[in-house]
This record gives sequence, C-alpha cells and structure tokens, in this order.
Amino acid sequence: MKNIIFIAPPAAGKGTQAKLVSTEYNIPHISTGDLLREEMTKESEIGLSIKKDMESGNLVSDEVITTLLKNRITSSDCKNGFILDGYPRNLAQAKKYNELLNELNLDKGIVIFFDIDKEVALKRTLSRIICSNCGSSYNLLVEDLKPQKENICDRCNSELKTRTDDTEEVFIHRFDTYLNSTKDLIEYYENLGLLHKVDVSTKDAKTIFEEVKEILND
Repeated sequence: MKNIIFIAPPAAGKGTQAKLVSTEYNIPHISTGDLLREEMTKESEIGLSIKKDMESGNLVSDEVITTLLKNRITSSDCKNGFILDGYPRNLAQAKKYNELLNELNLDKGIVIFFDIDKEVALKRTLSRIICSNCGSSYNLLVEDLKPQKENICDRCNSELKTRTDDTEEVFIHRFDTYLNSTKDLIEYYENLGLLHKVDVSTKDAKTIFEEVKEILND
C-alpha cells in the first residue's frame, strides 16, 4: 500500500474517509489537525500560537506542521504506508512534503481530492460538535456521524460541544483561504499524475468510501 494524501475543503469528510481506509488497509491515519491539537494541549509556545491561529481561522505555518509531520511519519507504524489528512494545503507545502519524502526515501503515493459545494460544507460545519474530553467529532446533519446518544460522546461518554471556531464568519474565511491556496496544489498533483478527484457534495460516507477503494485498488 502506498502513502496516501487526502486533501479537501473544510467539512468535506476527509477525516471520516481516512479512518475508514486506515481500518480497511491497516495503515495509520495521520490528521494534521490532531497533531496540532495534541501540541496545543501541551500549552507550549508553539501550541499557544497554533491555538490562536486556529481560533482566528488562519492557517498554521508550514514550518510548524512539517516539523510535527516528520516526527509522526518516522514512527514505526508508518513503515508500510500512511494516510495524510489535512496536509499539504498549498503548493509550498507540497514541495516541502516532497523534499521530506525524498529525505526519508518514501514513495510519493496517491493523492485524493474530495470536492464539495461551499453551501453544503457550511451547513455541515455549523452542525458539527466535538467531545470536550477526547476530541472525537460528530455531525448532526450526517447520519453516519451522529452520536448514539444526544450530546454524549460514543467513545468516552463525555459532553459534546460546538467548536469555538465553528462560526459562519470563520468558516467563510477558512473556505475561501483554502480555495485561494490550493488551486496551484491541485494543478501540481494533476501534472504529476498523482491526483484523483471524488465529488462528495451529495453522497453518503459509504458511497464515497467505495469510490476511494476503487482508486486505491486500481
């Protein structure tokens, strides 16, 4: 199994698909969002800076993410491949990532782009809730992502809350920033022959997963 990159606008469901692929193919799912949140819990200088950027809807610096990512993909559980969720987001990051792969002698792998309509993504974002304890994410609009008990986490039974950065204003800023920063990225991976597109606006998680598997098994 090759290394896999999942890229998508906010609320496209790439995290859900990454977890499904991780289970199916027994390779680790690496979410840069999780890496950033883990660093924030340490309350280090870097963690506090990350928190400020995320709550403002800004992107965290490439240097910070690359450092965290290198530490993760050199772990023993990544030796047979891994899934990247949320990185790279732009052309500069893609080039840094390719430099990192070359340095570590790793395959460039497969890139899957999840495309979603902006209005659909906004509705999903405003309906998202997370666990106040373990960070698990749920969505009240997506049947597969609803908690089994109202406002209670399936994993640890803690209370579910709306994310502080899940507001319409922050979402629009984040989504537009994504569109502006990833145009060249998409073209870059298309030119390398690594990019596969999946439209997720009107499909459920199971249907999307079947399309993803077809790409990975080709």
